[in-house]
Amino acid sequence: MLSRNGWSVHFTSRDLPQPRDGAWYLRIRVEEWECWLDDQGIPDGTPYLLSPGFVYDVNLNSYFHRVDYVEGPLNSQRNRARALGGYFTFLHEARGGKDWRDATEDDHGAYRHWRRQDAKGPRIGGATWSQDTSHVFQFYKHAKKNGWVAEIPIPLREAQEHAGSSGGRRSTTKDEKVPASYAHDEGGETIEWLPAPAYRRWRDVGIRGYDLEGLPRDSFRGRWASRNAAFTDMLVRTGMRLEEQSTLLESEIPLGEGPPGYSKFWLPKSIAKRQSARWLYAPASCRRDLTAYAFEDRALVVEEARDAGRYGRIRRPLVIADPEFPRLAQYTSGAMSGQRVDVRLLGPLERRRLLVDTERGLEPAMFWLGENGMPLALSTWKDMFTAANKRCEETGLQERAHAHLCRHTFAVITLEQLQRGHLAALGDMNPAQRLHYQRIFGDPVDWVRRRLGHTSQLSTLIYLHALQELEMETRMALVPDAWEDPRDTPVGELGDDRQPADLPEEAATQ
Repeated sequence: MLSRNGWSVHFTSRDLPQPRDGAWYLRIRVEEWECWLDDQGIPDGTPYLLSPGFVYDVNLNSYFHRVDYVEGPLNSQRNRARALGGYFTFLHEARGGKDWRDATEDDHGAYRHWRRQDAKGPRIGGATWSQDTSHVFQFYKHAKKNGWVAEIPIPLREAQEHAGSSGGRRSTTKDEKVPASYAHDEGGETIEWLPAPAYRRWRDVGIRGYDLEGLPRDSFRGRWASRNAAFTDMLVRTGMRLEEQSTLLESEIPLGEGPPGYSKFWLPKSIAKRQSARWLYAPASCRRDLTAYAFEDRALVVEEARDAGRYGRIRRPLVIADPEFPRLAQYTSGAMSGQRVDVRLLGPLERRRLLVDTERGLEPAMFWLGENGMPLALSTWKDMFTAANKRCEETGLQERAHAHLCRHTFAVITLEQLQRGHLAALGDMNPAQRLHYQRIFGDPVDWVRRRLGHTSQLSTLIYLHALQELEMETRMALVPDAWEDPRDTPVGELGDDRQPADLPEEAATQ
């Protein structure tokens, strides 16, 4: 087992405190630090690695500054850094103190054995191994290209051709090679999802603290049960990813009275994975729960945090000075001090320090808040799922869930729902209505694809395959009567998939 004295992963922050004591060369004014990061184009959250001797390797860490990585999802950067940090720690701890420049194919083989087969190792699954190996491989490709290493220390093989979207074969680049150690037990396209009744059992027991009879347990102390249930309901009813939903602003959430069917809202590309900006639809039941949270639990923690002066202590805040114009915020520090920005351009980290100046005082612009009145971290939501699963296990319920399972559940049930009513709806319409309907919904698989933010319909077809494997009796019982249908909302309310006309140029999709 490896110790904790190996390579460590850290993340760039403009909020570093000034050391009280220390050598003069360790002292740097906050403004200098911020301006240097701005000049280098390094956003908050960019990872960097420190060796066991706390050495910052300039070549190694410049890898994380690649434009395509800096502009990519934060989770990808974190996974990239942790994969490299884990491998470099193994080299140091288990391979005689080796540096990453001295790695060999034998080291890679030993690492594979330890991670996958060694009784003292983590024994990870094939998908995790292949993902981590890909990150290490991409780094060493970059290192070889820049002359930092002579060879890639991973056994390689010729890349295989893959089926193209038209059913033919995709030709590979000449001499393209990939790691020969990729796993072959990833499980293919198997997906996890829950029928609606099973999801609700999981939610009621794991999140709300009910017993198996559907009654509240006296021993349950969950102040945030209503908030957490509203959060998971939105995941399972909209198909958003965890990071996408957790970083929404209050101004981007459908609140208050709305249509009886669905409310349409925009997910900006700055927080959407692979910049897949898109329209999403929140059912009326979710809208009611979101509104209750906003005006009760959320309002209470905001008032308590404001009285405690927490919002006044936030460094480098971005402020929405006029709530009547919730899309315009102003920088208050750094090279962009005084400049305004459309909030739809702000990524997850900047949104965490985005405040709204209301008549009652400052409050966070982000919607989901913790007990201290501050935006909740992504890890907190992951911990919520872990705790809910444990609670279900202790109660004797077999259902388990995670954020991506909620997304899969949305896709499977919505696809069945749309397919079931598609032909019937077309048959009941006149030609003009039929044309309007088809422009909005089109093919059911394509409609679900757009809601999920998939680039290719091939990614969405796995949900159609999941449906086709079910018995017809199961499919007929899959969609409950209380599960609102997108067609419950008049097509005039839904509109179409054209992006908002007032999007700033940088946020417009190509």
